[in-house]
Amino acid sequence: MTEVTVADGSFDAPLWLPESGSGPGLVLIQEIFGLDDYLRSVAADLAALGYVVAVPELFWRIAPGWSATHDEAGISASMEVSGKLDPARAVTDVLATLAMLRSLPATDGRAGVFGFCLGGSMAYAAAAEGDPDVAVSYYGSTVPGQLPLLDKITCPIQFQFGGADPYIPIEGVRKLADAVAAHDGAEIHVHEGAGHAFHNHVAPMFHQPEPAAAAWALTLDFLRRVFPA
Repeated sequence: MTEVTVADGSFDAPLWLPESGSGPGLVLIQEIFGLDDYLRSVAADLAALGYVVAVPELFWRIAPGWSATHDEAGISASMEVSGKLDPARAVTDVLATLAMLRSLPATDGRAGVFGFCLGGSMAYAAAAEGDPDVAVSYYGSTVPGQLPLLDKITCPIQFQFGGADPYIPIEGVRKLADAVAAHDGAEIHVHEGAGHAFHNHVAPMFHQPEPAAAAWALTLDFLRRVFPA
């Protein structure tokens, strides 16, 4: 466990280390469900690949220690909590976690951002407002509506979306794809027939194994090319 300090307090950021004890850093940013079994499994997977992974607790100001179930009740409760989140402060927390990772001797000053759902939106915003070495954004719902931020991003960035996501209109994703095509270092993958949170294997109502495996393979290839461990 590590602690990150910002202007209005401090929050926990659990840390996963690779077997070697060192490697590039990744700030892994949560979905609305908080630090749950799914996010822990992703952190462990990334650490097994050689990355030093930190997970900032985004809801520390409003619901410390938040972790919800992956059902209708959990979604409803998580939507209520996430609705109280100040996005600007959340981005500040992500960038503070990025700075913390870079300060660790284990990372040699290299670190990027990686997020799912809410975290996908935060990863995109953090890449625009800060200077991560890489960014990965999975189905961030606010991303298509914030196209001008792409012009501010200088690091390699990958987007993953479902082509049948009920929370993210496909028209917006297509506009993002057009912008990505003209932006050096950016790539986007849209998985036809996939809904929202298709990578979350702990949530039966969302998980879709085939697009999840395809997206993860593309992400691992991306990281190997631009931010290898």
